[in-house]
Amino acid sequence: MVFYFKSNVVDPPAMLYMGKDKYENEELIKWGWPEDVWFHVDNLSSAHVYLRLDKGQTIDNIPTSVLNDAAQLVKYNSRQGNKLNNIDINYTMWQNLKKTPDMEPGQVAYHNEKAVKKMRIEKRINEIVNRLDKTKTEDFPDLRLQREQRDALEREEQKAEIRRQKELEKKLEKQKQQEQELRNYTSLLQADKMTSNYDNGNESDEFW
Repeated sequence: MVFYFKSNVVDPPAMLYMGKDKYENEELIKWGWPEDVWFHVDNLSSAHVYLRLDKGQTIDNIPTSVLNDAAQLVKYNSRQGNKLNNIDINYTMWQNLKKTPDMEPGQVAYHNEKAVKKMRIEKRINEIVNRLDKTKTEDFPDLRLQREQRDALEREEQKAEIRRQKELEKKLEKQKQQEQELRNYTSLLQADKMTSNYDNGNESDEFW
């Protein structure tokens, strides 16, 4: 089971989601999207919360209000972290999550520690938690199918972009040829208009 939340502090609302337990977290780790940002309480057990970025968004331009929503959701869903003040929340892109065979379900490491960001949460803000909880829905998605459909759509978009580029290149090449032909034609016309003394009837060296 996956729980979905809407962070309606932005328009359109940002989508946050998390697994019910560590086994669900395994599936989310396995079938995450490149657009997903992963959140977890630093050095404590907690839910794995994901934020799905929109096109053009990066981890560096996420609105602060959305980051706060994700961090509060993670804190609230940590047995220890929910009771503590001044805790750190780690977040990083899904691609940075590292999974090895010896790890327990739900346990992860990082490919690049430097790509992990931190934010400090002083305390739980019930207003945020309650607002998010009102948007909560539950589903049993086929995570693998969703990822495959996402990848298939991306491949089609890439193919379409390649076709557009080729068509543009052909158009530019045709335009270039037409311009060259026009220059050649213009040069030919100018050469035809050129005259000489012979053409003007001054073929003799005699003077009147």
